[in-house]
This record gives sequence, C-alpha cells and structure tokens, in this order.
Amino acid sequence: MSTLNLTLLTDLYELTMMQGYFKNHNQDVVVFDAFYRNNPCDGGYSVCAGLAQVIDYIENLHFDTDDINYLRSLKIFDEDFLEYLSNFKFSGDIYAVPEGSLIFPREPLVKVVAPIMEAQLIETAILNIVNHQCLIATKAARVCYAAKGDNVMEFGLRRAQGPDSGTYGARAAVIGGCNGTSNVLAGQMFHVPVLGTHAHSWIMSFPDEYTAFRKYAELYPSACILLVDTYDTLKSGIPNAIRVFTEMRDAGIPLTYYGIRMDSGDLAYLSKQVRKMLDEAGFPDAVISASNDLDEYLIESLKLQGATISSWGVGTNLITSKDNPAFGGVYKLAAIRTADGSFQPKIKLSENVEKVTNPGNKTFYRVYDKKTGKIKADLICLYDETFDESEDLKLFDPNAPWKKTRLPGGSYTLREMLIPVIKSGQTVYTSPSVMEIREICNHEKDTIWDETKRFVNPQEIYVDLSQKLYDMKTALLNEMSMDS
Repeated sequence: MSTLNLTLLTDLYELTMMQGYFKNHNQDVVVFDAFYRNNPCDGGYSVCAGLAQVIDYIENLHFDTDDINYLRSLKIFDEDFLEYLSNFKFSGDIYAVPEGSLIFPREPLVKVVAPIMEAQLIETAILNIVNHQCLIATKAARVCYAAKGDNVMEFGLRRAQGPDSGTYGARAAVIGGCNGTSNVLAGQMFHVPVLGTHAHSWIMSFPDEYTAFRKYAELYPSACILLVDTYDTLKSGIPNAIRVFTEMRDAGIPLTYYGIRMDSGDLAYLSKQVRKMLDEAGFPDAVISASNDLDEYLIESLKLQGATISSWGVGTNLITSKDNPAFGGVYKLAAIRTADGSFQPKIKLSENVEKVTNPGNKTFYRVYDKKTGKIKADLICLYDETFDESEDLKLFDPNAPWKKTRLPGGSYTLREMLIPVIKSGQTVYTSPSVMEIREICNHEKDTIWDETKRFVNPQEIYVDLSQKLYDMKTALLNEMSMDS
C-alpha cells in the first residue's frame, strides 16, 4: 500500500484545468494553501496527520502507460497534453505542519509553491489524505482525553469505510493517542502495537464457558483478557474467569497482564460489581476493559458514574468519526509569482465571511507563553516577515480588530510551524515513526489548557493575522468591493 501509484486519485476537473493551462502556455508559479475552517465536533483544536502519506504520494507521482491510455480513452485530452503528462514529475516546493502538531482553523497546514499545472493536479489527493487522517487523529485525541490516562485501543477495522480507511485511520488513531490497534496490517506497515483478545465465538465453540476460558489462558497466559458477557457477566462470566485466574495463580503462572472485557450491558453498574468480585477474590490488579459503541462522550459519562474500567476498546465511533464524518479541509490559490520574483496576492470572496481566504505567500508562528509553555495564539503572516522575541508583540482579532493584546518582549517564544518537506521536487524531510509522532502529539496536547480540550464550549485558541497581512487583505477587499 505504501508504493501505490495514486496519480489518478484526482478529480477530473484537475486534469481538464491542467490541459487548459497547458494550452494557454500558463507556467505561472503559484501558492496554494490547504487549510480548514472549523474544528471537528465543535472542539477547541485538531491534530495534524497524514504528511508521511502526502510525501509518499508526491514521490510516486507519475503517469504510466496504463494511465495515459485510460485518459486517451476519455476522448477529452489532446495528444500533446498526454505527451506532457507521460513525462510529468512534480518540481515544486511543499511546506507543511509536522504530524502530531495541534492545529487550528484557517492556518495553512500544507503550502504548495509550484507551477500551476503541478499545484492543481495534487489538490485532490492532498485533501483526501490530510482530511481523513486529521479527522481520525483528532477524534482519537478526544477519546483519549476522556479516558484520562487509561489505555485506549482502536478496534474499528471491520466498521471502517474500506481497507484504506481502516488502515490509515488506525495510523491516525495511534498518532492521536491510542495505545495500539486491532488492525494487523496497520501494525505491519507502521510498526505500531497490535492488540486484541477473543470473540464470543471462541466461547461458543466450546462445551462451556469455563473450558473456553481455561484453554485461552493456557495459550496466552501473559496476555489473558477474558470476554465475560457471552452468557451472563455476573453469574457466569466473572465466576468462571476468577476460577481460571485462581488456577493460574495456584499453578505458579505469573499473572503479568490479565483481566476481563465486557462488550454489552450497563457498563457503569457491571464494572463496579466486577471490580468488587475480582478484589474479593484476590485479584485487585486484574484489568477491566470494555468496548460496545464507545466514544468520548460515553467514556466521559462512564467515568462520572464511577465506572471501574481501565482499558477501552473504541471501534465504530472512532474509525468513522461517526458524529462528524468529514474534516472539511480546502485548498485555495493564495498568490502568483510575478516576473520580478515577488508574489501577487489572490483572495477568494464569499457571502459567507468564514469563506473569505487569507491572501499571499504565508507562513505562521505559534506563540507560547514563556512561563507556562502554553499556547497564547497562532500568528499568520507573510513568509518574509520577521519578529524579535525581545520586543513587544501586538496581537489582535482579525474579525474584531479592536480586540487587542500586547505581549511584553521576553515573555513569549515563537515557533514557525510550516517546515520544508519537498524542495524542487525532492524530499528534504524524514518523517518520524508513528510511535514517535504519537509522543510528539502527547507533548503538543500539554501545550493547551484543559479549557480548550473540554467537549462543551471549549476555550478558543486565537488565530491572528500580522498587521502587514491584515492590511494587505483589507486593501484587496476594498479594491474588489470598489470594482464590483
């Protein structure tokens, strides 16, 4: 899967526009920004994921003979354009936010600086990859926040929308904070932990529940998690599990990792009863894990109800982000390079204020409070702007510019978020491993307060514009309103 040729993973209009640029000899170098407008689930933040797959896509971007023959069969492309495609290679630059970083609306996650035909072609695939993985990584981060440090296992493969969603979704879920996945292919591809126990069918295939548990314990004594709700959790499952654990202990088998899993019923009530029964039997360190259509809201509710669950298997609602199934990232033209090498800004207008784009060749900085290490704001600016951390930094809300704040020099630090990953068509960035990205993400989550992580009315992290960018945008808006 990592070396698939995804060149035709694009919308047809990207190719028809390319042919239009080709026929009009348009070789302008342009800037496109990929960004999103709203956090999923009305949350306070999102998690950036998918960059490694974007790089892999660019590295393998080419039109092979079968691709050209298929496009020829559509009878809408001329032979000179098809000849151009047969020798196509991406030659531009790509800047991106590193995976695992927290991200916020309206700031560029991926910036493409390339000849317009090249930049246009890669729009669809970039959005497909980044939108999906950012969405699932964000959902996973929310689930893990609700779990308050408990193990969270991604169990959604069978409910995902196809093999790619299940596999790359598992990757994103681990980045967002999950301890591992049930998806063995994801484990192989991305070197992440694979986790799982057994199904009800294992129990049902034996004459009785006790025998099924005992046989499973014989096979996996150091990872013995028994599913106890096939028949009756409290009257059958737990007594039989305790019987097997007792036999293991009496036989001198170390109980290194053991416990039970529940997949149905009132998980709050059952877990409290199960914990009491296990403790009274002398197994206070037995794990109580649960599945059954969990999401961040249900986990949070179960925690408030005093559930004694310490390990969570989250499937459908995580791998599909069921309550918010699309990320909503977009890809917009922001600037065109002129003959003198400068960039002419471009802006998209809309009746919807949130759809008006930020023009120009941009970057953005994350502003941290020096004392706490927490994020104060993000600052979008033009790519060649510089700031001195020893000087005061003035920030203002671009939608309400009278709302201003001043950070004294020396009280903050700045971090440029867009880094070069492709230069002149060549990869200049090495992606960390998925588990390393997970650690990056966990650290990133520590840079925001719990008020931003909460599920209801989260505190907003402000994304501001520099004065220079704000003035440019205002001038363009004024100019276009006078022309209309």
